[in-house]
Amino acid sequence: MTRAIYPGTFDPVTNGHVDIVERASKTVEHLTVAVVQVSTKRTLFSVDERINMFAEAVAHLPNVSVKEYSGLTVNFAREVGASVIVRGLRITSDFEYESEMALMNRRMAEDVETICLFSALEYQILSSSRVKEVAALGANVSALVPKNVWGPLVERLEISKS
Repeated sequence: MTRAIYPGTFDPVTNGHVDIVERASKTVEHLTVAVVQVSTKRTLFSVDERINMFAEAVAHLPNVSVKEYSGLTVNFAREVGASVIVRGLRITSDFEYESEMALMNRRMAEDVETICLFSALEYQILSSSRVKEVAALGANVSALVPKNVWGPLVERLEISKS
């Protein structure tokens, strides 16, 4: 059986992320959700908060763990014994970005393969950035994030408005 990682910023984790993890976890022996410590994106939550929120959202999956990482994704994959990087594909623009990343990762580590899962139809336009944006404008996004994420998201957005 195979070990895999699912890397990302996950700021915050959405139901689309959880859907990818649930589906990927059925195809591998162990899946590590790899929460990037330092991102080029400005994050609303600390890496520890993102890890804790994701871990709670996937606690029902016994073969899934959540860890932080920094540096090259392929190096982290090797560190945890993973031979597969799982990525989710939403709209067509994701394909260009993900194919570039997969080709670069393959160039650096031929022993680590990238596998893309298509997002479920209801999550095709869902992103953490969009969730934060519309929530900050007052929209109720509780149906788009795990239950344990909704409260901290609203609280953090209220604090950032102050």
